[in-house]
Amino acid sequence: MRKFLIAGNWKMNGGEQFTFDLLSVIKNQKPAISEDIDVLVCPSFVSLSIAIDQLHKSDVLVGAQNIHEAEKGAYTGEISASMLVEAGCSYVLLGHSERRAYYHEDDALVHKKLQTALRNELAPVVCVGELLDERKENRHFEVVKAQTLATFEGLTYEQAVQVVVAYEPVWAIGTGETASPEQAQEMHAFIRSILAEQFGDAANAIRIIYGGSMKPANAQELLSQPDVDGGLIGGASLDAKSFVSIIEIAESLTNSVREIDSPTTLEED
Repeated sequence: MRKFLIAGNWKMNGGEQFTFDLLSVIKNQKPAISEDIDVLVCPSFVSLSIAIDQLHKSDVLVGAQNIHEAEKGAYTGEISASMLVEAGCSYVLLGHSERRAYYHEDDALVHKKLQTALRNELAPVVCVGELLDERKENRHFEVVKAQTLATFEGLTYEQAVQVVVAYEPVWAIGTGETASPEQAQEMHAFIRSILAEQFGDAANAIRIIYGGSMKPANAQELLSQPDVDGGLIGGASLDAKSFVSIIEIAESLTNSVREIDSPTTLEED
């Protein structure tokens, strides 16, 4: 059984006081987390140290929102994987749609960053997903397939199972558009079928989480899908009550049977 991963991406929101206050409320509202669920928060770089200090005795993991692909060097303003590991991070987000759109990060660069993360034993959460135009043009499978293949190119079985894929339907984030649970499941199943072609049964061990504006109102339906293994939460992770509600919904589903014994196959349109 794949463990749910409920991950909060705080983006460029909140300084140290915000971080302290938000995590204090989360810890108060959710003092214990089921061992069947991983919970992760990814604050801004300047708030990582206070988050790590505050959570070191809790069940909540801490990750960063980005790394540089090089191990060290003259890269002013950048952060290396080893720095994050030394600070106490266990995860890192890579290839987020905002990094791809605003900073022109392509598949090749994301793959280099992934390799750097794995070398430093930092678990990568790699984002893939299509834009609105790409879905309207019926190219969504093509786009996500290319991103997925680029992500896992050359990885061994042992490396592949350390990677988390986060599917972001970019067209459903902050646009007023909504991806249905069926659309989410369709793409997650498609991603897993691609991984099955490359890694066989290992595809069943790779978590694929949903990053399309998950919130308490839709979390139950989304997390009930057999190939949806959690959520990459944006805005809802900045509100303690909402974030805890999503965690509790995931916990309520851990005893339900999700059919994950064999990889799902799905033909492209």
